[in-house]
Amino acid sequence: MIKIINYFLQSLFIYLFFLIGIFLGLNLSRKLFSFLFTLIGPIFKSKKILDHNLNIFINIVPLADKKLIINNMWKNYGKTFVEYIFLNRFRKKNSHITLTGEENLSPLIKKNKPVIFISGHLANFELMSMEITKKNIPLATIYRPLNNFFLNPLMELLRRKYVCRNQIKKGINGVRDAIKYIKDKHSIALMIDQRVSEGEKINFLNKSALTTTLPAQLSMKFNLEIIPVYIERNEYDNFKIEFQEAINPKNFGNKLELTQELNQVIEKMIIRNPGQWIWTHNRWK
Repeated sequence: MIKIINYFLQSLFIYLFFLIGIFLGLNLSRKLFSFLFTLIGPIFKSKKILDHNLNIFINIVPLADKKLIINNMWKNYGKTFVEYIFLNRFRKKNSHITLTGEENLSPLIKKNKPVIFISGHLANFELMSMEITKKNIPLATIYRPLNNFFLNPLMELLRRKYVCRNQIKKGINGVRDAIKYIKDKHSIALMIDQRVSEGEKINFLNKSALTTTLPAQLSMKFNLEIIPVYIERNEYDNFKIEFQEAINPKNFGNKLELTQELNQVIEKMIIRNPGQWIWTHNRWK
């Protein structure tokens, strides 16, 4: 009962914040919520987890500025949060984004053959699937529903309407749905940087972490190439999306080898821009 009340109160605050965002407009909302999240974010998220995760990172990148990473993370968190209510604007316009590596999509478009797109929770991660579908590439996106069932219907509505119409809920049924979409010539997009209880322990930033093997399994079973997608927010709140060179599953002996390669790809993305990754997630639990 207490959890339900907490979820209800959380959703009320979030809906209120969204209304404030609509009133202020995109640019002012970004400034306000990037500031608010740097203030209130540490109250709601575990400092212990944040410190633990960043200590792992600093062992790899000793010169990293921990305070700067945390500050930039909260700013990006706040901006990404309020950008959900402006996804319709991102859907209609292209001036906010620069795409690179489009040559890596050309074979996909010409052959009409599905691929698997992977990325991590960097910058505004929802833009990956949005930009792919704007290129008229048939796509289905795997996602994890929010725990807050008062808020989740709105988020699902926004994702289906503006990001990608074909949303697949994570889980056993989701795997079946993904296979159906692949057989129907749809590519699959998913984030692979968070802990999954049913995953395999694979090295991630030099420390063992439960990792999804789903991209590797689908890739090997259906002979699908994997295209990593890097997303970055710049100082003007415009975005760069980089479609990287495709990874061929035939170059790997098994799903664990391929999954390790995918983890290393995500590691490089995080190292490029650590302040725009979600360090509050308990990745190494």
